[in-house]
Amino acid sequence: MRRIHVFLTLLAVFSVVPIRMLAKLPSRDISASAEARQEFPTVVELAQRVVPWLAPDLLTRRIPRDQGHDVFEISTAGGKLIVGASDVPSAAEGLNWYLKYYCHRSISHLGDNIAPVEQLPQIPQPVRHTARFGTRYYLNYTTFNYTFSFADWRRWEHELDWMAMNGVNLALATIGTEAVWQNTLRRIGYGESEVLAFLPGPAYTAWWLMGNLEGWGGPVTESMIDERVELQRKILARMRELGIEPVLQGFYGMAPASLAQKFPLAHIVDQGDWGGFRRPPILLSTDPLFSRLASIYYQEIRKLYGPVRYFGGDLFHEGGSTAGLDLTAIAAAVQRAMLQANPQAIWVLQGWQGNPTDALLNGLSREHTLVLNLDSPDWEKRKGYDGMPWVWGIVNNFGENTGMFGDLPRIVSEPIRAANGPYRHNLVGIGALMEGIDNNPAVYDLLFEMAWHNEPVNVRQWIHGYAEYRYGTTTPQLGEAWRILAETIYASSSSPQSIFCARPPAQVQVPSTWGGSIEISYDPAKLEEAARDFLSAKERLRGVDTYQIDAVDLVRQVLSNRGLLAYGQMVTTYQAHDKSGFDQSSKVFVDLLHDEDRLLATRREFLLGTWLEAAEEMGKNEVERTICERNARTQITYWGPDDPGTGLHDYAHKEWSGLLHDFYLQRWQMFAQEFSAQLDGKPADEPNYFEFEKGWTEQRNRYPVEPTGDPVATAATMLSGSRAAH
Repeated sequence: MRRIHVFLTLLAVFSVVPIRMLAKLPSRDISASAEARQEFPTVVELAQRVVPWLAPDLLTRRIPRDQGHDVFEISTAGGKLIVGASDVPSAAEGLNWYLKYYCHRSISHLGDNIAPVEQLPQIPQPVRHTARFGTRYYLNYTTFNYTFSFADWRRWEHELDWMAMNGVNLALATIGTEAVWQNTLRRIGYGESEVLAFLPGPAYTAWWLMGNLEGWGGPVTESMIDERVELQRKILARMRELGIEPVLQGFYGMAPASLAQKFPLAHIVDQGDWGGFRRPPILLSTDPLFSRLASIYYQEIRKLYGPVRYFGGDLFHEGGSTAGLDLTAIAAAVQRAMLQANPQAIWVLQGWQGNPTDALLNGLSREHTLVLNLDSPDWEKRKGYDGMPWVWGIVNNFGENTGMFGDLPRIVSEPIRAANGPYRHNLVGIGALMEGIDNNPAVYDLLFEMAWHNEPVNVRQWIHGYAEYRYGTTTPQLGEAWRILAETIYASSSSPQSIFCARPPAQVQVPSTWGGSIEISYDPAKLEEAARDFLSAKERLRGVDTYQIDAVDLVRQVLSNRGLLAYGQMVTTYQAHDKSGFDQSSKVFVDLLHDEDRLLATRREFLLGTWLEAAEEMGKNEVERTICERNARTQITYWGPDDPGTGLHDYAHKEWSGLLHDFYLQRWQMFAQEFSAQLDGKPADEPNYFEFEKGWTEQRNRYPVEPTGDPVATAATMLSGSRAAH
């Protein structure tokens, strides 16, 4: 027995030796073993795409959720970054956290700062964050047109990586719905021309899916439909790899206007007009034809895109006719059709302008419904949507207008207030539902980061960290510039629009009918001070891509503000019958427009040619190229329909080089000539702005796709008030 005891003792001692010896081995041996056990390989693949210099030193492991909440933990050891997380989106968020706050690197919709670091920064103690909000939702229907109408896979791949790195785990995915409808309508006897008459052009799918219009911008071709199917399949495959649940379009009763002719006994309700367009009618879900169509529709979705759990689709979006309808019964039948397609289905509804109504919500199962609060005050007015699960969200941007704005204090305070308020029990997440995303990246970074902060966030401190990871470093002047920006353009919900982009009557209130205002809510002199501070770092940072973009964007906003002042002087001098003063102020206004066009020409992000090139590349033959370019030009100008009285004109206005010079400047020169003639006592007819606008959309002239000039130097010149050579 004694010999056995000694033997076991020695065995125990020697069993420790390999462990101690292993601790002295080079770290690459440890990492090689750990690397074979990567528990989130798709996050490693993401790193290989975005930051290939970091990917070889990234280790991922799965850790338990924290009391039911998503969690990530980042640490370093042996020259490696170790990301522990409860799931893929949390791991991608952890990777991004390290990049931002330790490497001072980041990606965004307006430029990336992802240059390699010389040596991976070490984390003194493990950093752990738990998600306050389990659902992190992303995208508005309109984003698919104002931003992504002509986006290819390369653009989408970057977008999906950004989504994952910001912890997004639920996102709208509507591309390729045309094929679902095409297959559905074919099965009930529609011919190809009848199907194509229902489908919109590539820049207008959002409003078709929301039941606002049909056919506008079309007809598209069969090959365009097929290519969108292939793009959607790539998007969905990557979303599923990254742990992002897709929201596809459900069937809620919207139907072609021609359906009433084919099925005259069906209960189909006319929905009136929207923005000058005839809305598609609604096939009531209580009609037997609805069940038949819904069944076919969901079969076709599954054939094309696999099983789906989340479905979007809004009855009576921004209007429609509900008189005499039992909304509770109608909603219940719509959801019942979804559940027949997938018993786990969840209907995702937009909380917008009174929708969904209480009567509609009363017909729905709470376990199978999610309401997206687009307009943040609504959640309180609607008392948490009558107990339905809901997501606090912001729209922030309309029409992807290019102004600088965003209410950072509200983003910091309101989700927390909602999470601590009376409707917290059914608040399940936060979301970004902007109409266009290529603007104000600080807003979206902060929004999704709020999901991982369980303590109050100081906006001033956060913005300092943002500037550091946006540019890779900071200076006192740069920090001061961003402090001012946080206290001016990013301090309120005001979103002033550029006077340059307005169709010019005598008194402009706002460029677009449903826009905000041309009024500036902050002191423009403070913004100019911020721009001077920002550009004081130009010698140090002029080679940084994100710094160049922001220098151009910031001075663009300064010039736009100066334009508003010049416009006011034009109006004042005209009203005073001061011909000399009017001509002088008109010249100042036009010069500012020229200067801004020249400034924006220095960065590809602000070129009209970039947008038109993407449209051109979507088309594979002359017919398709004509369709795509007409869509691209029309959406950003008079929008539609072909009616001089359209109230949608300039809704999606853009301060882009080329568009400023050839479109907005031309309108303002027409205005100046008219009013100057009036002051000379000469007869002058009001210009036909719509005729000019429609004519411009029918052109096919090319615009530059490569920037010209030094962006930082040009920004400094324009800020100083010096005129650049034209």
